[in-house]
Amino acid sequence: MSENKFNTPTEIIELPSKGLIYPASSLLSKGEVEMKYMTAKEEDILTNQNYIQKGTVLDELIKSLIVSDINYDDLCTGDKNALLVAARILGYGKDYSFTYSGEEYTIDLSLLENKPLDESVFKKGENEFKFKLPASGIDITFKLLTNHDEKKIKAEMDGLKKINKNISNELSTRLKYMVTSINGNRDLKDIRDFVEQQFLARDSRALREYVKEVQPDVDLTFFPDGGNEKVSIPVGLSFFWPDI
Repeated sequence: MSENKFNTPTEIIELPSKGLIYPASSLLSKGEVEMKYMTAKEEDILTNQNYIQKGTVLDELIKSLIVSDINYDDLCTGDKNALLVAARILGYGKDYSFTYSGEEYTIDLSLLENKPLDESVFKKGENEFKFKLPASGIDITFKLLTNHDEKKIKAEMDGLKKINKNISNELSTRLKYMVTSINGNRDLKDIRDFVEQQFLARDSRALREYVKEVQPDVDLTFFPDGGNEKVSIPVGLSFFWPDI
């Protein structure tokens, strides 16, 4: 444990990505982020109705807790999840109680581990990966989505819903931001046209499964009593609002 200039206790949080996808110019390339313990200021953020209505309350919370001089929007989703769990521990402790299939469980969040990382598919300092679509045989490259990408995806989806409230194309929209080249072609319009008109469902599914394999993240699963298979830990309102 270290202390910042305001004598607020802090902790160093290891990122699931180990910093491999971030350029050397970014502090994120060190593979760790310093975060402070939650104070009354952060509890004010958690109850801020404006943030809650916008759906940004957890982002604002984590940004408030980060001590390291990083750009929050550069974080990939898996690294954000690690900071989310750390924020919960620094705010309300390591024990998280919830109900699953009618049974009460308490998980020690400090024992959660990062998913195993296949570093052989990473090129240090670059957020780009190669994949051959199995059905069409097309070579593509893709990136892991960052918080900046997620904000752009949300803005695009919100715009589309204003045109047609019944529209549901989140999957294809996310693919448009994820794919970075098709057979070496990096033209954004060509990539969007490909996703909309030529991306076979079998290839789309195969890509999403591969992304799950390489995506750095926290293993948010547990074994229910008597169960042989892991299931996802439900992250509901009580994760940050334990009094609910």
